[in-house]
Amino acid sequence: MIKIVRSIEALSDDSNVWFVDIWGVMHNGVQPFAGAVEACRRFRAHGGIVVLVSNAPRPAAAVAAGLDLVGVPRDAYDAIQSSGDTARGLIAAVAGQPVYHLGPERDLPIYDGLGVTRAGPIDAGVIVCTGLVDDETESAQTYAGLLSGFAARKLPMICANPDLTVERGGRIIPCAGAVAALYEGMGGEVRYAGKPYPPIYEAAFAIVAELAAHPVPRERILAIGDGVRTDIAGAAAMGIRSVYIASGVHLGATPLSEQSLANLFSGVAMKPVAAMTGLIW
Repeated sequence: MIKIVRSIEALSDDSNVWFVDIWGVMHNGVQPFAGAVEACRRFRAHGGIVVLVSNAPRPAAAVAAGLDLVGVPRDAYDAIQSSGDTARGLIAAVAGQPVYHLGPERDLPIYDGLGVTRAGPIDAGVIVCTGLVDDETESAQTYAGLLSGFAARKLPMICANPDLTVERGGRIIPCAGAVAALYEGMGGEVRYAGKPYPPIYEAAFAIVAELAAHPVPRERILAIGDGVRTDIAGAAAMGIRSVYIASGVHLGATPLSEQSLANLFSGVAMKPVAAMTGLIW
């Protein structure tokens, strides 16, 4: 049974480091969650390290600027490791090929300094998907025709955000992972950056070792997130305990309860150690 807790304080005693998801935990895309901000501040005040580990398809500096705009203060965290930073390594490896950017213009900083040549669909040799151009009105199916043409040419795709959906101001919005899943269904090859894949965690471990001046054992790290297939599964695969934050992404309007948790994690081998309605100290 996954215990439902109202406070993270007791679990913080067994942790030196938190890996905290951003969207759905620290904010909802419109406004910050004050309880989560306060919890991170208190954990840091007790000597803890907070690394925001996010599937945002932009470099950490751009993610921090976005957090400033939403209202998440910088004293709530020590560092950021983003999917965008991880994706940059994958993009750099194919920088000699023309890249088709599938996503909004706000994600273009992902190419800064990489010497990438962007191209249209006809001339592209690689697809980099950071999201949907207009995620308020489009779905992955909007790009079915375009993706079918890419699949026929066997173009590889780099997915800079493995999330399928995210909750924005109470609405469920599709992400790059949904586009990538559709492309894989067509037989396309996809290389993923971000959670639940190991590279983003390895980079986060390196950040922690630098901040702490020594490697921190994985049993002293706690992952906090609202994504079952990203935050929770990724942490389990890396040997990290996790806390599930209930959000509309998985539960919709269903209240957090023992039954809803049992349904959500049915058949899942590695479960979170606890669940909360929101990150609260």
